[in-house]
Amino acid sequence: MTIAMPAPDPRILARGPQIVAALRAALPADAVIDDPQETRAYECDALTAYRCPPLAVTLPRSTAEVAAVMRVCADLGVPVVPRGAGTSLAGGALPTADCVILGTMRLREVLEIDTANRFIRVQTGVTNLSVSAELEPLGFFYAPDPSSQLACTIAGNIAMNSGGAHCLKYGVTTNNLMGATVVLTTGEIVELGGPEMGPAGLDLLGILCGSEGQLGVVTEATLRILPRPEGARPVLIGFDSPEVAGECVANIIRSGVLPVAIEYMDEPCLRAVEAFAKAGYPDCPAVLIVEVEGAPAEIDDQITRIRAIADALNPVEFRESRNADEALAIWKGRKSAFGAMGRLGDYICLDGTVPVGQLPYTLRRIGELSRQHGLEVANVFHAGDGNMHPLILFDANTPGDLARAEAFGADILRLCVQVGGCLTGEHGVGVEKRDLMGDQYAPEDLAIQMQVKDVFDPDWLLNPAKVFPLDASAAHRAAR
Repeated sequence: MTIAMPAPDPRILARGPQIVAALRAALPADAVIDDPQETRAYECDALTAYRCPPLAVTLPRSTAEVAAVMRVCADLGVPVVPRGAGTSLAGGALPTADCVILGTMRLREVLEIDTANRFIRVQTGVTNLSVSAELEPLGFFYAPDPSSQLACTIAGNIAMNSGGAHCLKYGVTTNNLMGATVVLTTGEIVELGGPEMGPAGLDLLGILCGSEGQLGVVTEATLRILPRPEGARPVLIGFDSPEVAGECVANIIRSGVLPVAIEYMDEPCLRAVEAFAKAGYPDCPAVLIVEVEGAPAEIDDQITRIRAIADALNPVEFRESRNADEALAIWKGRKSAFGAMGRLGDYICLDGTVPVGQLPYTLRRIGELSRQHGLEVANVFHAGDGNMHPLILFDANTPGDLARAEAFGADILRLCVQVGGCLTGEHGVGVEKRDLMGDQYAPEDLAIQMQVKDVFDPDWLLNPAKVFPLDASAAHRAAR
C-alpha cells in the first residue's frame, strides 16, 4: 500500500508570493515562514515515511490571528492544514505543496481555572501534560493522557479524539471536552458548548471532536477537570501466552470491576523496554498492568477480585505495588515503550480497536499475520477498551520493507473491523487509514460524512487529502 497525495495546484503555486504577502500583511512579522529551509521542519508529522514541504507556515498567537489566516486563505482559495505539535502517527498534519500550515503551538495561555465548577479553559497550543501540571497544586487533574502527553497539544487531542492509559475509566477527549472556540474556514469565530452541562441544540461539539481538522480550527477549549483520587495502586500480572492475557482482560471487564487502566505488553515489547528502562518485568510472553484507585478499602477490594480472576488463569507472576516507588517501577516500562522500541529500528505504530472479548482471537491472528508477512510485530496497547497499538518492525533501508509493513498494517486494521471493531481508537484516520475507510463504511455512510464537511467547509480547503478516500471525495465534489 502506497499512500497517494494529490498533485499540487499549479495556479496556487504560481501565486505563492502573492499569498505570502497577503499573510504577512495580516499577521505580525514573525508569524509567517516561507523560507524553504525553514518550512522543511513542517514537511511531515510523526508518520515520517511521507514528506512534503508546505507553501508557507503561519504561527498565530490569538484567535483573531487564526481568523485572519483563514480569511486570507479563503479569499485566495488556498488549502489550510491545521497542525498542533506534529505528533500525529496517522499523517493527520501532512502538508501538500500548495497549502498553508496553520500551527497552533503559540496559543499557550491558560485562560481560566474554576475548581468549583470543575473546568479549565485554555488556548489549544498548551500541551496535554501542562494542563494537569496547572491543576496538580489544586488537587485536580485532566483525565485524557496520551503516551505523547509531554509534547502533544490540546488542539491535536481534540482533532483526533485522543485517549490514553486512563481512558478506560474516564473516557477519551470527547468525554472531557465541554466547550470550544472554533474558527471556520471563512474566518468566522463561533462558540460551541461551554462550562454548563448539557447545552441545548445540536451536538456540534460532538461532531467537531475527532473531525481531524476537516471542519474548523479550535483555538480555545473548556475541559472537564476531576478531583485527584484518594489513592491509586497498580498491579503487574504476567502470563505464559498472549491469548490468556487477553482472556484475563475480558474476564476483568466482564466481572464488573472498573480499573482506571489495563495496559498490555507482549514479549518483543517486554524485551525492548527491559533493556531500555530496567523496570524489572518478568520474562514471559505477556504482561498486564492493571491500576485501580479510590479509598484504601476500595483499592484492596478491587485488587482482591482482580487477583481471583487472574489466579484462575495460572499467571506466571502477580506483583502488587506496596509503595510509590514500586508503582513507578511498574509503570516505568510502559511509559517508555515507544521510545524503547525505537532502539530496535524502524517501526509503524498502528491504532485500531476491537471488542474486549475478541482480544484473544485478535492477538492470535496478528501472530499468524506476522509470520505470513515475514515481519516481527510487538503489541503494546490500552487493553481495557480494546484500543490496540501493534508496532510493526521493518528496515527503512531495505527496498520493499516499508511496503510490506504497510500491507501487514492494513491486514491488521481490516482484522479489527472484521471482529466488530474499527480502524482507529485515538490516532485518527489521517492519510494512514484513509484508503481503508471503505472497509468500515459503506459508500452511503461516507457520503453522509462528506455532506457534513460540505456544511462547514464548502470549498474543501481544510486539511486536504485526509480521512476520505481520494476517489470518493473527488466524485462527491464533482456531483455537487
